[in-house]
Amino acid sequence: MAHPTLGFLGFGNMGSAIARGLVDAKTWPASGMVVYDLDAGKRSEAAKLGARVAATPADLAQASDALLLAPKPQDMAVALAAIRPGYTDRTLVVSIAAGISISFIQTRLGATTRVARVMPNTPAMVGLGAAAFSLSANASEADAEVVTTIFDAIGICERVPEETIDAVTGLSGSGPAYFFYMVECLVEAATVQGMTEAQALRLAGQTLYGAGKLLMESGETPAVLRERVTSKGGTTAAGMAAMRQRDFSGAVHAAVAAATARSRELGQ
Repeated sequence: MAHPTLGFLGFGNMGSAIARGLVDAKTWPASGMVVYDLDAGKRSEAAKLGARVAATPADLAQASDALLLAPKPQDMAVALAAIRPGYTDRTLVVSIAAGISISFIQTRLGATTRVARVMPNTPAMVGLGAAAFSLSANASEADAEVVTTIFDAIGICERVPEETIDAVTGLSGSGPAYFFYMVECLVEAATVQGMTEAQALRLAGQTLYGAGKLLMESGETPAVLRERVTSKGGTTAAGMAAMRQRDFSGAVHAAVAAATARSRELGQ
């Protein structure tokens, strides 16, 4: 089947971003999508895109060859119970809920359920997402191709062992917030030095965007790129020294560790 039916349980920011990204990339037609969302406005949004709208979660499961689950982690048990009456093990289940393990889903839908556990991030909304996924032991390479097709259409996608997926959550899943916070801090610092907030935000945002693009396209390590900017005795060296004195690295390590631990807690 060239384009199996892709279902969406939940059509919020991430679900709709994935759907639109697939359509915009001409990777998956809207006519091959079916959506269920409790919110009437979200259902209307899906219909305007060209997707079918299911009457119930069970109907959605029955219609889907691959079913993307996008509820909040704390709502996942209820969501799985809702799709269970229409679910059969022909359907690949793709979960993007942080902390929800493959075994959590298989316990509720059945041991034969093929599951992809995915951790995307919000830059998927502009086609620049970074996602990683793990597969259940009974999933096939064809299933892996389906998942890769979906998430490559909205950025990049890496396959990882499930035991590292919580670390992915702490890194790239939560990572955009870390970078946004650093931009906030840079803007505040620049205004203290006399710049206007609008100018500082424009310059800081472009610096973040450009540095990321340079890292991804140059083929160099971040250490090499950093060293090229850091002349001995220069302004960048002074700034880097101040960061090290205040244990910037330690703060980053602590943030990733805390987010990773919280992801594990959500799966309990």
